[in-house]
Amino acid sequence: MFQPGLLKGKRILVTGGGTGLGLSMGRRFLELGAHLVVCGRRNEVLAEAAKNLTAETGGQIETHGCDIRDADAVEKMMDAIWANGPLDNLVNNAAGNFIARSEELSPRAIDAVLNIVLHGSAYCTTACGRRWLKDGRKASVLSIVTTYAWTGSAYVVPSAMAKAGVLAMTRSLAVE
Repeated sequence: MFQPGLLKGKRILVTGGGTGLGLSMGRRFLELGAHLVVCGRRNEVLAEAAKNLTAETGGQIETHGCDIRDADAVEKMMDAIWANGPLDNLVNNAAGNFIARSEELSPRAIDAVLNIVLHGSAYCTTACGRRWLKDGRKASVLSIVTTYAWTGSAYVVPSAMAKAGVLAMTRSLAVE
């Protein structure tokens, strides 16, 4: 099913692509022939990931330092990405979380998770979507959520709230 070259010619952006699940997905996209674009807040992490992935796969990787909590920064990043060609896919992967009793979370902690997961995913999705619609281009968005977006979970309430919002956004945009 996953033949070599399956994603040849596809440009895929993975938010939070320098570590964890984003890094693993990026590696697989490269193995399947995609041109990988990754973004994250820490340029040194992105540079290290790009170096390692290039060595492992020989694939093309483009990195963009961007705090996706900032809508203006996301627009600037998308302009820079599109300057090298349009994206075919967006993977909303960037996340943040605090494992804590909800009554112990500060408003800043709650905002940090909501801003990365929910707002960042919305900013990236709408920024890509506007460009795709303007160009009449077919594309796809994959939003990484978790089971507690449906079920809820203790000690991760801001993440559950944000992931449920991302799920609702993704479903709503699919209907729209």
